[in-house]
Amino acid sequence: MVAFTLVIVGGLNWGLVGLFNLDLVATLFDSLGLTQLVYILVGASALYLAFTHKSDCKTCMEVMKKK
Repeated sequence: MVAFTLVIVGGLNWGLVGLFNLDLVATLFDSLGLTQLVYILVGASALYLAFTHKSDCKTCMEVMKKK
């Protein structure tokens, strides 16, 4: 659940960067020096979800059963 939440935060942040050139993560965490840590956690969460997705996803499991 933590990984999923961090990936959502990362996706929303990229959307804000693209639409408004607003990096909300940097705005919120830069004063604490945690921006890089948040980016690393978001990236690690994305990798975790990418590698564990098949075992968690019911749709993927159905597709794998058909093969």
